[in-house]
Amino acid sequence: MAVVRGPFQAGEKVQFTDRKMNKVTFQLVPGGSTQTEHGHILHDQVIGRSEGTIVNTVPSPHGQEGSGRRMGGWAYCAMRPRLADYVLSMPRGAQIMYPKDIAQVIQLGDIRPGMEVLESGGGSGAMSLNLLEAVGEGGRLITIELREDFARICRANAQLFYGHQPDWWTMVVGDFDRKAEEWEDDSFDRIVLDMLDPWNRLNQAYRLIRPGGVLISYVTTTTQLSRLSETLRESGHWTEPDISESLERTWKADGLAVRPNHQMIGHTGFMVVTRAMAPGFAALFKRDRPSKDTHADIDLKDDMEKLQLRDISDRKTRKVLRDLDLQTSRLNSGS
Repeated sequence: MAVVRGPFQAGEKVQFTDRKMNKVTFQLVPGGSTQTEHGHILHDQVIGRSEGTIVNTVPSPHGQEGSGRRMGGWAYCAMRPRLADYVLSMPRGAQIMYPKDIAQVIQLGDIRPGMEVLESGGGSGAMSLNLLEAVGEGGRLITIELREDFARICRANAQLFYGHQPDWWTMVVGDFDRKAEEWEDDSFDRIVLDMLDPWNRLNQAYRLIRPGGVLISYVTTTTQLSRLSETLRESGHWTEPDISESLERTWKADGLAVRPNHQMIGHTGFMVVTRAMAPGFAALFKRDRPSKDTHADIDLKDDMEKLQLRDISDRKTRKVLRDLDLQTSRLNSGS
């Protein structure tokens, strides 16, 4: 995105933050106004002013007498939104990836300027915007989105962010496997999958990615994580998957009162990162001693008694039982 400096212009997105750190983001329109919890922000008071200025709300003409909406006089600081701010505030249909996860995709996927990247699952465009920024105008991004309505949302959010449709981006609507057939072998440096069944797309992904290219997949459940990891290993075409998740916790620092905030962004998804082997070479894996039934499917068991899980040793079990017997006997003696 071109760097924007100077006074705010009509058509720009502006983020307003009050003293309680509540944020509201909207597009400036000549003669327009935006309602907040403390009155209206008049857009004409913002257009032509610089970032970092303070604007005060005016009373809402249609608010109830004595309500906070009618009060006015509430101060907001005006700034251009960062990309992370824009992503969290933009209109969306599908659930977006959080900035903490997007940052991991860019960093762990080693996505850099000039690269050719294939993305499957555009959604509302949060990941697409960051990929466009990462590869830059010298690179290329192809996004395959199954649903036409999501593709429209994705395109519109990108157009609002850039002010135009990026010419280094192509949006394709349709099924991943069918659309992937339109590209030749070894067409992409990186592939990003954000979909329900990425394990079903690995054959086409391997054909399209260059040897050594990075495949990074975002999944939200442990069931998806297990299925994808095992399929990657079984294929032999991909290196041992590197699996991680990120947790985000903000802190409060007020004099000597320094503590974490009570709320945090916990689990949102897993990142599965792997690299493509050269044709004719199988991936190397660590040879672990197999554990009983770690790869068994419970649904396929005819007799549940044969499962015999060994998550805890027999010796440890006997010790736990001795301790419990002792503690329960004390209860009887105490009564």
